[in-house]
Parts: sequence; structure tokens; C-alpha cells
Amino acid sequence: MLFESLSLETLGNIYIGVFGLAVLLYAILDGYDLGVGILLPPRHEPFRDTMISSIGPYWDANETWLVLAVGILLFAFPDAHNRFLQTLYLPATFMLLGLIMRGVSFDFRAKVAQVKKRKWDLSFKYGSLVVTLTQGYMLGIYVTGLRTDLWAQGFALLSAVGVSAAYAFIGSCWLILKTEGELQEKAFKWAKRGLLALALGISAVSLANLTLHDDVREMWLSAPTGYYLAAIPIACFILLSGCAVSLKKLPEYKGRADWLPFAIALVVFSLCFAAFAISYYPYVVPGEMTIQDAISSADSLRFLLVGIVIVVPCILAYTLLVYRIFAGKAEALTYY
Repeated sequence: MLFESLSLETLGNIYIGVFGLAVLLYAILDGYDLGVGILLPPRHEPFRDTMISSIGPYWDANETWLVLAVGILLFAFPDAHNRFLQTLYLPATFMLLGLIMRGVSFDFRAKVAQVKKRKWDLSFKYGSLVVTLTQGYMLGIYVTGLRTDLWAQGFALLSAVGVSAAYAFIGSCWLILKTEGELQEKAFKWAKRGLLALALGISAVSLANLTLHDDVREMWLSAPTGYYLAAIPIACFILLSGCAVSLKKLPEYKGRADWLPFAIALVVFSLCFAAFAISYYPYVVPGEMTIQDAISSADSLRFLLVGIVIVVPCILAYTLLVYRIFAGKAEALTYY
């Protein structure tokens, strides 16, 4: 049988790796279009049209990574999936409602009477905000080990604000890349504000995170491991400082390096995710449930791996193709 030589431990590491890849790509790709949704200006329709146009060809495909991540969690780590739903069913429900609001609003805004278009644009905006806040809240509760005490709730609320700020920042960087003129100037202003909020959010969440788990605190603060891991936050703040400089200087370059803030945002997101993964491996539920505790049966995982090997490269290829086809500045959306 295919993959029969793979041990349960190896299969667990493969699946947690694919799960992590799906979560990272979702956070980056759907993160920027959620950020664009949050930033929609209520009183400037031409801006709203261009901003939605900038994410129009991509946003549906971006959410594929969320479906893949949830599917892997369900089939590969069913016990962890059950724990998540038992604790987080309410914010997960609100997140789904926010995603529905976004999907319905995206289509209806172009098909209703012009006087009602703004209402659907605002529905898209607030649906995006609901999604980002609930995702941040769920991340905060997850990091605490699915605790629900007062301290965990406070950390989750901090995480909700931090994730929303991070999405708004990467969304503004995307708009710098995809737009021109007055809207791009506005995106530079949004990015400068978002950059400060992101830096403060990373600092606050990182410090609070050290109080949650003794083994994580020991890993990051003890020698020699802490010396190596310190390179991650240092690199993040060097990159954010460089981004701050680029946001001041780029308007002088007349569009020749509009890609730079978004590229920096991608690297910062990846570094933050790497720090998170290093901190909590091999746990699926931090401090509570390891990969081996939550893993499904080996036969099921080997069978499912055949599909993973086929599907994930197809999704990656499709994603790259879409971004290549629709490269360049955003154009007006056409509905049929």
C-alpha cells in the first residue's frame, strides 16, 4: 500500500506541517483581502469600487486554504477538532456569519439598485471586521490552551485587536501594490497607522504569551536556545523599521517599488508564524494535547495522504496562476 512505510509519528508531522502551511497561507492571502474589507471608506464610492476590484479575482480562492485547514484538523486530529468546537463554537459561528455577509455583499453590491449599493458595501466592511475579530479571539483562546478564565478572555480580546490590526496593515500594503493615484496615497496613510498598531500588537501579544506557558517562557528566555530565537523578533522589528522608511520614501519613486511594503508584510507574517510554531510544537492544543495524543489512525492518514499529495499542489498551482494572470494594477470589475 502507498505510504505504508510511514510511521504514525512521521504521518503526524506531515499533517501538522500541511495544516500549518494552510493556516499561514490563509492568514496571508485572505488576511489582505479581509484587511481591504475593513478599510472600505463609508463615504467614498469610487474608492470602494477600486478596493473591491483589487481583491475581486482572488478572494474566493484565498478562502480555500481555510477549508483545507479545517478539513485536515477534522480528519487528521479529530480529538483536537472536537475540543476546538466545544470551546469555540460561538465565535466560530460568528466567523461563519461574517464570511457569509462578505460573500453575499460582494455579489449583491453590483446587482441591486445604485442607491442600495452603499449598504452592501458596509455589509462587506462589517462582515470583514467580524471575521477578523473572531479569528483573533479564537487564536487567543487557542494559545491559552483553550482556557476560558478571565485572564484568557483578556488575552483573547488583545489578540482579536492585534489580528485585526495586522490584517488592516497587510490590506493597506496590498492596496499600495494594486492601486494608483489618490487611493494609493490614502493606502500609504493607512499603512503607516497600521504599521504602528502592528508593532504594538506584536510586542503586547509576545509579552503576554510568555506568561501563559512555563515551557514556552523557558524556551525563549533561557540560554542558548533563547539567543537563537531572539533573531526572530529582532528580524521582525528590523523589517518593520525598514517598512516605515519605505512608506515615507516610496511616493518619490513613482510606482517603481510598490511591491516592497507587501513583500515586507509577507515576511513579517511568516516570521511571526514561525515563532508561534516553534513555541508550541509538538502540541496541537498548547499545553494540553500533543500531535500523538490527537492523531487519527495510521491507515486513515495514509489513505488521506494520497489526496493531500494531489490536491495541495493543485491548489498551489491554481493560486500562482491566478496571481500571475491578474498581476498589475486593479481594473474595474465586470459582472455578468
